[in-house]
Amino acid sequence: MSDKYIVSARKYRPSTFRSVVGQQSLTHTLKTAIASGRLAHAYLFCGPRGVGKTTCARIFAKTINCEHPTPDGEACNECASCKAFNEQRSYNINELDGASNNSVDNIRDLTEQVRIPPQTGRYRVIIIDEVHMLSQAAFNAFLKTLEEPPEYAIFILATTEKQKVIPTILSRCQIYDFARITVPDIVQQLQYVCEQENIEAEPAALNVIAQKADGAMRDALSIFDQVAASTQGHITYQSALDNLNVLDYDYYFRLVDTFLAGDVMQALLIYKEIRDKGFDSQFFINGLAQHLRDLMVASTPQTRKLLEMNDEVAQRYGVQSAKLAPAFYYRALDLCNTCDLNYRNASSKQLLVELTLVKLCQLVVAPQPQQAAQPPIQKIAPKPAQPAQTAQPQRPVAPQPTQQAAPQPQRPAAPAAPQAPTAPHPADSAPKAAPAPGATGQRPMAYALGNTPRIMVNVPNVTASQQPANAGNNVPQRTQPFTAEQMLAAWQNYIDQHPQERALCTTMSYALPQPGDNEEHYVMVVGSPAEQKSVEEHKASLVQFLCNDLKNDRLTLDIKVSEVPIDTPKILSPREVVEQIKQHNPEFTRFLKDFDLGLA
Repeated sequence: MSDKYIVSARKYRPSTFRSVVGQQSLTHTLKTAIASGRLAHAYLFCGPRGVGKTTCARIFAKTINCEHPTPDGEACNECASCKAFNEQRSYNINELDGASNNSVDNIRDLTEQVRIPPQTGRYRVIIIDEVHMLSQAAFNAFLKTLEEPPEYAIFILATTEKQKVIPTILSRCQIYDFARITVPDIVQQLQYVCEQENIEAEPAALNVIAQKADGAMRDALSIFDQVAASTQGHITYQSALDNLNVLDYDYYFRLVDTFLAGDVMQALLIYKEIRDKGFDSQFFINGLAQHLRDLMVASTPQTRKLLEMNDEVAQRYGVQSAKLAPAFYYRALDLCNTCDLNYRNASSKQLLVELTLVKLCQLVVAPQPQQAAQPPIQKIAPKPAQPAQTAQPQRPVAPQPTQQAAPQPQRPAAPAAPQAPTAPHPADSAPKAAPAPGATGQRPMAYALGNTPRIMVNVPNVTASQQPANAGNNVPQRTQPFTAEQMLAAWQNYIDQHPQERALCTTMSYALPQPGDNEEHYVMVVGSPAEQKSVEEHKASLVQFLCNDLKNDRLTLDIKVSEVPIDTPKILSPREVVEQIKQHNPEFTRFLKDFDLGLA
């Protein structure tokens, strides 16, 4: 080996603002400040790891000391100051690691160095990396120097956790927030590295590396070196998946196809195939949730730009997302999120994931046609007066030859099959012959039975008050048996759910129901007629609540006044409470006297 190997993260570390990846707006602001000479005495660079905080701090320190900066605000790399910086022998730039130099003594040594002016160049720059690791005492010792440093001193603080820096430090700095680097920017930089290193790489493989880096350029270059070393300079999509232990998104596309088809067995087989490859089930369910999120994003052109992937894969997401309804994404994402939350506490984690897949397969399957399209069958209750009328011997069963023959041609023909009685036809309103004696208030009803002639039967009008309560309603009466303990539990449930009815709940708390004549009859014994009247006012809602709770509509409740006086709990006033405490505890009386306490 002729040349010593240098990892890509160090070899391709940016040395100019122009080469910084993914921070164009921030670097433009810094270059503008340098060009205009509007430099602050303290800066705070904060953001995720590997996004260029320390790199920008070094470039900024080199540029402000450059003797001949370029017109666009970059360092010339030709002057003595730039050469000293590039060769790492510049005395104008001091770097301090806040994690290992976090004591008060380290900060005191730093403030002593700040007092020495630069020998060459214009500024003395102190870079403190991981500044949030300083102790509280070190922060306090650093405050005065940070607020009023010498005119030639500039502090640049870098941290990944801005919330841990005390507010007094934040108020003395200009804060620059570094953003995560996007996947397209990382892929573009990796393609540049491939060109410089003569490495062949598939775009899909670089996209996998960029997504694995999670917005950190340094991590992306480290992963790139790992994959390039194992593939001998030819990076394929499959080799990237194998080296990084990343699950191929093709599995997720196949799973969504099984959800569309409602194929539970195939979904379980794909999940087994994933487990056999050694992937963790929670990692799989999180990847499935991410895939569903990407499908939802790809479903509309407005949000498709949120996909961080190449155009070929994005087009595949768009094709599959067109097959799904928006409601599917919401329910599917909720199921995946619930599975992820319950995964840690689940005793059978495999069963939890399989149950989630079963539910996902049922989201798209349409209900059975006979359940969705067929309306509920309504049964018509028989008229209670009908048997009595047909049983009367004096009523003629055959039609009258003269009196009722006239209106019959005006009636429509009767159907061949039996049907329910319908509303009177307008033709029936024509003048008819006088009704038979005793038929006042009765209306005619026609019945058609097969091919037999119609028979006119007079049925008396039944008012609403005379009809049974369940007439026209086919809901069966609930008759589930219950015990006395279940009755008391339902009784207590009413008290707990109706705290606003204080008087009734107070009465119910001591006047518990007692079994009556049968298992479905109970008696409530109260202490006075006033309480009886109060309970009677709420009896209907109380009984209805008990029937619903016990699932028995035959429950009855009687309210009676006790013949023997009942010791009901008395509500004491604050003064009566104090007097009772005095009677039972003499020490309380001395306590009130010593501290001169009493009721107003």
